[in-house]
Amino acid sequence: MQAEFPGVQSSRRRAVEDRAVAWLAARRDLLDPRTAKPDTVLFTHKALIETAFLTGLRARLDDTPLAGDYASILEQIEEIAGRPSYRELIARDEAALLLYAGTYAALRLCGRDDPYFRRIIQQAAAGGYAAAFERVPYRQLDLLHTLHLCGIDQGLPAMDDVLPFTVLCRRPNVLKLADRDVYAITHTIFYVTDFGQREPAWPQGYALSEAIELLEALLVLAEARANADLVGELLCCLLCLGVTDSDAAEQAWEFLESVQEDNGRVNGPKGVIPPTIESASEDFQHWAEGYHTTIVVALAGLLERNARRNSRPRPDIPMTDLPLVEPLRRAILWLQDKSTARTPSDALPGITAAVIGAAAIHEHEIVRPVLERYAAQLADVDPDFWQRQGMEIAGEFAIALRAAQVSCPSLEEFLKVTASVVNSLDHIPADIMDNVQRLTSLGLTHPSAGTKVPKQPPPHEDRAFPLHAAITLCEARKTYHLGQLAATTRNLVRGGWHQHRITRDAISFLIAQQNQDGAFGYPACDDQTQREDAQFSWTRSLVTALAAATGSVCPHP
Repeated sequence: MQAEFPGVQSSRRRAVEDRAVAWLAARRDLLDPRTAKPDTVLFTHKALIETAFLTGLRARLDDTPLAGDYASILEQIEEIAGRPSYRELIARDEAALLLYAGTYAALRLCGRDDPYFRRIIQQAAAGGYAAAFERVPYRQLDLLHTLHLCGIDQGLPAMDDVLPFTVLCRRPNVLKLADRDVYAITHTIFYVTDFGQREPAWPQGYALSEAIELLEALLVLAEARANADLVGELLCCLLCLGVTDSDAAEQAWEFLESVQEDNGRVNGPKGVIPPTIESASEDFQHWAEGYHTTIVVALAGLLERNARRNSRPRPDIPMTDLPLVEPLRRAILWLQDKSTARTPSDALPGITAAVIGAAAIHEHEIVRPVLERYAAQLADVDPDFWQRQGMEIAGEFAIALRAAQVSCPSLEEFLKVTASVVNSLDHIPADIMDNVQRLTSLGLTHPSAGTKVPKQPPPHEDRAFPLHAAITLCEARKTYHLGQLAATTRNLVRGGWHQHRITRDAISFLIAQQNQDGAFGYPACDDQTQREDAQFSWTRSLVTALAAATGSVCPHP
C-alpha cells in the first residue's frame, strides 16, 4: 500500500469510526432488554453494556462534548438504565453484577452519575458473593477494572497482582491458542492498561516487547482466518500499549477498512451468536452478528485518535535462540539405528535426513559409517532406483558423500544424466530450482547466460508473513500432521521468517514431540510396526526442518 500523509490516514480512520458508530446508533432500539424476546434477553443485556462502554470511553478519551450518534446512543442507554426493572435486577442477582455495573460506569464517565444506581451496585459488590466467587484471572481483572471505573473500592487485590496468572504472561504457544484464549489475552490488556490510560507493572522477567510480539503474531493468525472481531481487538491492544510504528497494526487497519460495509457495519465471525438467537428475526440476527465487531472497530478508531494515549515506538524484539543441537543429535542416531532393519529404498530417506542434520550441527563424523555402508550397497543399482528416490534425496545424499569423500558410481552417473537434461533447458521452472542448486553445488550444472532463472523473493522485511503458512501450521498442529508442520516450518525458515514468533512457536512445538529414545512423534496406536513407520517418517521430516532452523535460529556449537 502506498504511504499516506498522516493527516489523510487519520481522516480515513476517523471515517471508519464514524460509520461504525452511525450504524450502531441507527439500531440502538435493539439494545432494550424490555422489548427483547425471552431467548434473546441475555444477549441484549450484553450488547447494551458493550455499547454503553464504547460511549463511556468516547466521553473519557475525547474532551469534546458528546454529539450526534454518540449522543443518541447515550440517550437510549440512560433511558434504559433509569428503569427500576433494569437497575434493581442487580440486587436480585449479584452474580450478574458486571452486566449492570459496566452500564453505570459508562454513564458515570459521561457525567451522568446516578446515586441510586451506584448504591445498588455498591451493595451487590459488598454482599459477599459478587466480588468473591471464583473467576479466571482475566475475568477477575474485568471485575477490578469495572469497579475502578464505578469509583467503588472493595479492598480487592490490585490488577498488577493478578496479571502474572493470565494467559498473556505465561508465554503461550500461539499455535495452540483457541479463540477464547485470544479473547482472554485481549481483555487482559484492555483492563490492565485501562484502555491505554495506565502503565501496567509487568511481572518480573516479562517485558513489554513480549506482549507486542505475541499480539502481532496473533494478528497474523486472526487475519488469516478473516476474523475481523479478533483483528479489531488485537489492534486495539497494540493501541492500548501505545505502539506507534507497527507494520502489523497498519496491515490490520487495511484489513478492517476492506471488510467494513458501506453502512458502517463489520460482520463478526461464524458462531458469534448462540443457537437460541438463530430463531430470531432476520434483522435481529443481522444486527447480532455484527454489533460487537462494529463496536470493536469503532473503539480502534477512538483509541487511534486519543491524544492522551501513552505512545512509544515499537520496541525491538530480542533475537531468540532455541536448543536444537541436542534434539538433532539424538534424532540422527535414532534414524541410523532404525535404518538397519529397513531395505535400502525405505531407509535412504531417513539416512539422507540424518546426514543433513549432521551437517547442520557440524558433526559429520557421526554419519560417516552409514554413508560408507550405503554407498557400497548402492554402488551398482539401476538408475531407476535413484529416480524413485527423487532429486531431493539423491542430491542431498550425493552432497554428503562428496563432503565425506566417499564414492557411489551409480549415483554419480544418474546425476550426470540429470544435469545434462537441466543444462539443455532454456528456462528453469521455479519448482525444480532447489534441485538445480544441488546439482550446481556438485559442479554438475552451469546454466548459460541466456537461461531464464526464477527471481528470488524479496527480503521478508518487504513482505507480510504468509497467511497460508499460518493457517497450515495451525491446522497441522490440530490434526497432528507433523510432516506438514515440519515442511511448512522449513519453508518459513528458508524464507527468512526464522525469528518470527509463529515460526519459533512451530519449532518449539516440534521439539516437544521428541521421545526419550530420540524419535519424534506420538502415533497413539499399539501396532509396533505402524508406530515405527510413523515415527521414522516424522523423524526424518522434523530433522530436515530443524536442520534448516539450526543455522538461523541458534548458533552452531
